[in-house]
Amino acid sequence: MTSSTDSAASMSFAADLLQWYASYKRSLPWRVNQDNAYAVWISEIMLQQTTVNAVIGFYNRWMERFPTLTSLADAPLDDVLKHWAGLGYYARARNLKKAAEEVVRRFDGVLPISVDQLMTLPGIGRYTAGAISSIAFGLEAPIVDANVIRVLCRLFALHGDPKTSSVLQKQLWHIAESSIPTGKARDYNQALMELGALVCQPSAPQCIRCPISRHCEAKRTGDPTVFPEFGVTKKWIEVTHVSCFVELDNRLLIVQRPLEQLWGGLWELPRVAVLSDEPVDLAAKRAVFETVGLIVDCVRPFGSIRHVVTNRKVSLHGCDATWSGEGEPKALACRQFAWVDAAELERYAISSPQLELLAHWRKTRLQPGLQY
Repeated sequence: MTSSTDSAASMSFAADLLQWYASYKRSLPWRVNQDNAYAVWISEIMLQQTTVNAVIGFYNRWMERFPTLTSLADAPLDDVLKHWAGLGYYARARNLKKAAEEVVRRFDGVLPISVDQLMTLPGIGRYTAGAISSIAFGLEAPIVDANVIRVLCRLFALHGDPKTSSVLQKQLWHIAESSIPTGKARDYNQALMELGALVCQPSAPQCIRCPISRHCEAKRTGDPTVFPEFGVTKKWIEVTHVSCFVELDNRLLIVQRPLEQLWGGLWELPRVAVLSDEPVDLAAKRAVFETVGLIVDCVRPFGSIRHVVTNRKVSLHGCDATWSGEGEPKALACRQFAWVDAAELERYAISSPQLELLAHWRKTRLQPGLQY
């Protein structure tokens, strides 16, 4: 750490940052009542790996359906997942539900104030605990997210990969904590994040607009984008999945995924990963058999979509199939199954890729022979 990180310098850049934030902070729904710890918590979880613009609509609908922590704790998991569907990373929703139940059981329905107690709850790590403690309760708890990492690494020209260097991670948390102006944690922490989101952007930092550029060591190097010094990015993994559309009396077969798996608790058409050199139609038959134990016939591929999840690029194929009605379906590789008509699908929590594939399937019904 350079000499620029001493107390006087920290206070100087913090004052400039707070003055900027007071004038340029965005008007966001979760900032309307920042004393509401539950609302702060929901917004912070939603904003993990998701853009502000994408979150706003989901946040408003969520708060309308689950206005209090108790209402979330009491809600069925299916309802919680339904209101999360489309945001991705569904473990976040499952952990919100679990944590709400724990708060009711352990803390009489009131989120704890301290970082240490908050971190005992499912899905709440050091960053989220610091955000809740500082924003909702005004405690001088630091936060370090992707935006804060970028701002601080550039401000102090910090060397090392923030994802792998424990020394740098410790340094970042120390700076974030020691630079909080007394009594200003709520605004200061949000100002750091806001600066990273609006001005100190990854590939095109707007130094001319930056309120703390005069303090910035990275700017003095002539190329602030050198910081942070992230290592080699993981390569994308290409995978192929197939979902099988099975109808009985104009009703579709859908299954609910096991909670511990990706998209856990969500509903979908029977789906499997296609094995190497396995024909898509045979994989579709296998999907139904492995999921509910049924043997289907007349499998016909009708289209596919592409989507990205974590570090994987997935080609999701859809196949139509017929079932003779022989045998009884059983919940094998799923929590449960249901036969539903198209109008009923809106009642179920279904992932975005599955909804997109369903839209393709409806088009093929309206226009037989349509290819994708």
